[in-house]
Parts: sequence; structure tokens; C-alpha cells
Amino acid sequence: MDFENYKHTVTERFLRYVKIDTQSDPNSTTIPSTMKQKNLGKLLVQELTSMGITDAEMDQFGYVYATIHSNSTKQVPVICFCSHMDTSPDCTGENVNPIIHTKYDGSDIILPKDPTQVIRFSEHPDLSAQLGNDIITTDGTTLLGADNKAGVAEIMDAANYLMHNPDVKHGDIRILFTPDEEIGRGTDHVDMKKLGAQYGYTIDGESLGHIENETFSADGVTLLINGISTHPGFAKDKMEHSIKIAAEIINRIPKDKTPETTEKKQPFIHPVAIQGGLEQVEIKFIIRAFDTPTLKSLEAELEEITKSVLASYKKSSYDFKVTEQYRNMKDVLDTCYFVVENALEAITRTGIKPVLSSIRGGTDGSRLSFMGLPCPNIFAGEHAFHSKLEWVSVQDMEKATQTIVQLAAIWEERAN
Repeated sequence: MDFENYKHTVTERFLRYVKIDTQSDPNSTTIPSTMKQKNLGKLLVQELTSMGITDAEMDQFGYVYATIHSNSTKQVPVICFCSHMDTSPDCTGENVNPIIHTKYDGSDIILPKDPTQVIRFSEHPDLSAQLGNDIITTDGTTLLGADNKAGVAEIMDAANYLMHNPDVKHGDIRILFTPDEEIGRGTDHVDMKKLGAQYGYTIDGESLGHIENETFSADGVTLLINGISTHPGFAKDKMEHSIKIAAEIINRIPKDKTPETTEKKQPFIHPVAIQGGLEQVEIKFIIRAFDTPTLKSLEAELEEITKSVLASYKKSSYDFKVTEQYRNMKDVLDTCYFVVENALEAITRTGIKPVLSSIRGGTDGSRLSFMGLPCPNIFAGEHAFHSKLEWVSVQDMEKATQTIVQLAAIWEERAN
């Protein structure tokens, strides 16, 4: 494959995509949660069509589907490359102004529109591998959107390469761009029959060369506290304050089982939202662990804490609702490990040493794996995501593009 003479399009695409505001909204009931996500979807369909792809489309829910048709005589499994179009609601994504810092020299990067936002070399260890590379950041007032527009741009660049280099043999390749991944709804309306793929890869990882075959298993818990309201002037021995009950529950969560104190494969209980008043309070938690038994144990522990606190409030009550979010994709990928092996080989062929790792989070691939599409996660090069300090390397994005192309070729080579 001739990447030395190929003019990558990934950077120009990325710079174009991040300027389109695609933040999702967890409080919305529409599909997608924000209609502005479709603005990027429409552009992607246009660009895919201009490459010569004949079936690119966006459905009513904002999902983009497209096919790079096989040019092989072999029976190659249909593979899918997937990235999400939305950006996190945790930090503003409106009016993104990307800046390219060429030939990075190892110094701290001060973001010009807000000098208090500094990407410090000492705090971002991955910068040590970027000396001489070109780093893209924002101006300090918004997130960048590399999570996951880097992945989107990389898939688009790989599609562009394959469409213009028919000497690279491959089977049918399905492209899928999803909305609402950041709010946990990214696969809710994927049409698996229309997708028609047997195996897949999300392009949504962090550091160069990494492939993730393991994620958290995840549940959400909604805890409703029903207290007793009375006039504060006559509250003695009568009032049971829901806010204070909620505070006691949160305070009793073991300090070594929170995100602030855990790392690697350690699980946690995490309150993410609280609302209400004296009479009733709702607390939303996310529970994370790498195996389902531990997940269930943490949920039981949280409910036991709730019961213990409420034992001192005889008239109050609670409702404890658990909602499954996603499961560790390793349970599926271990049954077809060749999907991971092919990705490791693809990374190796780009001249990078592959790193197999776990992710303290989830991707669309977590749920797709349990929907019948085994789907590990490949690096996109995004760093410090969901923040104004987000950054990505031009050279890392180009290597991700090359990995996708190599992967398409490997599946064809290894087919019967």
C-alpha cells in the first residue's frame, strides 16, 4: 500500500467536522436527541457519495449507512467500521475554533482565547510521543470534538483511499456513523439487518496503537427518596428531610469505591445527578465494574446503604431502580478472538507496536457486541476528551486511517 504518495484527507475533514456543533442532550426525548447532529450526517452522506459510494444514506434517526463494495473474488466476511458523530454535553461544543500547533516541541500549550487553559506536558504523558508532530487543539473556549470526530474523519479518509486504490483487495465494508453515543443511546436504533455486517470495529480509542477488547460492564441506578414534609416551625420529631437523607446515603459510599480513588480495573459507584426538595429527592448513579457479579454486588451494597440510612427515618421510603446500560464486550470477543488478532496485525503493519488494553468506560462497540456484531475499539488519537484541553495529533489520525485500510486488506487475505 502506497501511503507515502497518498495525500491524507483526514486532517482537512476533521477541521471541517469539528466546526459543526453536534452535542447530544441527555434530557431530550427526541431521536436523535439534538437535530443538529443531522447536519454532520448530511455532510457525510454528500462526501461519501462524491467518493463514488452509491448507497450512502442517513435514516430518520440520524444514523448514516454506506457500503464500500467488495472487489475480491473470495467470500470475505462483511466488516463494519463505526464512529459516533455527537460530542459530549459536558463541555460546550458550539463555535469550535481548531488550531494546529505544528512541530510540537514539548512545551506547555497555552490556549489563546483563555490563557488559563493550559495543556501541560507534565500532566499529559502522551505528549512525550508527539515531539515533532502537529497537535490540534481548540482556542480554549470549547471542547475540540476529537471524541469522536477524529474517528469519523479517519473512517472517511480510509474510505477515500479504498475507493481510489482498487488494487487493495477487500470484501464488503459497511460504514456506520451513530448519534447520541455520549448519552448512552448510540446503538438504540441501529438497524442490524440493514447494516448486514458480521464483525465490526469502533474507531473511538485514545493513544496511538491501542486496541481495546474489554470495557466496563455498566448499569444506571435511579434512587427516589420519599421524605416527610412539615412546616419548619413545627418540624420537631415530624420532619424527615429528603435532601438530608440523600446526603447521608452519598456520604456513606465507601471512599475507595468512587471514581476519584479508583483506576485500572477497580470498580466504582458514582452519583451523577441529584434533584428535588424537602419531600422528595431523586439521585442518579452510574455503577461500573469489569464483571457482572461485581456490578451486582455494588448495586446490592448501594441499596443496603440506603436501607441502613432509612432505618433512622421510620416514615420515609425509597424506590431503587436499576437499568442495564452495557456489558463488557470481552465476553463476546473471547469467542471470536480472531477479530482482535486481525486488528493487532493491522496496527503492526503500519509500523506501530500494538497495545491491547481495557477501557474504563464503554463504546458503541460494547452494545454492538451483544447485538450480534463483535466489535473491539481501535485508537482514534483523541486525548483529554470532554474538556477544553482536548487534543489530537495529525500523525496519529493518519496512522488510524492506515490501520483501517490494512485491516480491510487483512480480512480479505485471510478469507477462503
